[in-house]
Amino acid sequence: MRVVIFDLDGTLVDTAPDIIEALNRALIASGLETVDDSVGRGFIGGGARELVKLGIMASVGDAPEDILVDATFARFMTYYGESSTDKSVLYPGVRESLEQFADEGLPMGVCTNKPHEISLTVLEALDLQRYFRSVIGGDVLPERKPHARHILETASQTLPGYRQAVMIGDSATDVAAARNSGIPVVVVSYGYRQVPVEELGADAVISDMRELPAELTRLWNMP
Repeated sequence: MRVVIFDLDGTLVDTAPDIIEALNRALIASGLETVDDSVGRGFIGGGARELVKLGIMASVGDAPEDILVDATFARFMTYYGESSTDKSVLYPGVRESLEQFADEGLPMGVCTNKPHEISLTVLEALDLQRYFRSVIGGDVLPERKPHARHILETASQTLPGYRQAVMIGDSATDVAAARNSGIPVVVVSYGYRQVPVEELGADAVISDMRELPAELTRLWNMP
C-alpha cells in the first residue's frame, strides 16, 4: 500500500533546454530581453505562467502588468507546444530505477506544475508514461504544488487507499508540497532551484536516481 510520486521537470527529465528556448522566443516576440540558461533554470517549477512572469521580471526589472504576462504566456504555450521534446533528455539512472520499481510492482505517479497535456507529450516522447498509473499536471485541479491536494490527489489516483507515500522532486516547491501533505520528500541534487539543495530541508538528497531504492527503504521503515 505504498506509492511514490515524482515531479517531472528537473527530476525525471531535463526539460530546461526546450522550456528556456520557448520562453526566450516568447520574450523576444513581446519585445523583451532574453534570459540566460542558468537564470532560466531557476524559474522552472512553479508552473508555466509563473515561469513567464519571472522571465518578464528579469527583463523589465519590475512586476509586469497582467496584459503583458497574458500575451507572453500565450506565445510561450504556442512555442513550447510546437517543440517540447526536441532537446529534453532523461537524467542518468531514471529509466533503470523506474524499471526496477515497475518490476517490483510499486505504484508510481507524476505530480507536476507543468501543463497537463504537455506533460503527457513529454512522457510519451521519452517512453515514460507506461511506468505511471496517474499523471496530474498543474492545470488539472484548482490547486497545484505546493498545495497538499495536488500531491494527495495524485497519490490517491495512483493507488486508492494507499498507506504510505513519498515525494521525489528537485525544488523548494516540491519540499513544501510534501510537508503540506505530511509525507517524506527526497530531492535530487541536480534539477532546477534558486537555493542550494542543502537548504531545502528534505528528508534525503540523492545525486542519481539509482540511489532512490535505498532511500525509500529507509523512509518506509522510519517510525
